[in-house]
Amino acid sequence: MNQVTGNETVKLHYTGKLGDGQIFDSSLEREPLEVKLGEGRLIPGFEKGLVDMKVSEKKTITIPKEEAYGEVQKELFQKVPNENLPPEIKPEVGMGLVSKNPDGSERQMRVADVKEDFIIVDANHPLAGQDLTFELELLEIK
Repeated sequence: MNQVTGNETVKLHYTGKLGDGQIFDSSLEREPLEVKLGEGRLIPGFEKGLVDMKVSEKKTITIPKEEAYGEVQKELFQKVPNENLPPEIKPEVGMGLVSKNPDGSERQMRVADVKEDFIIVDANHPLAGQDLTFELELLEIK
């Protein structure tokens, strides 16, 4: 196989950047990403950007927020009274928190605001609302 069609396992290096050029993730200093396409493990725009690439090809793709982590959803902001927080936590804006759901799964959140009697948490993905740019280098198609 010498070209990605969308259902194979691929190995690649990538560098992800925000609109201002700031790098938010890169595989260059670690093992390349190896993933089977078509399983929904990648954001849609990333997977679409790999289709038709050939081994050793490099390219840069820009993924609109709709094909990345979507828009920021206001309903994912929630007010949490201070008495519901563990006593050892001193919340600060930007701090990451984990909430346990009734089914035992966990939800990642960030502190968006700190008030006297409560905090506002944000359960949106940290990259929600942003267009993303990725530099891709396809290393292998399996």
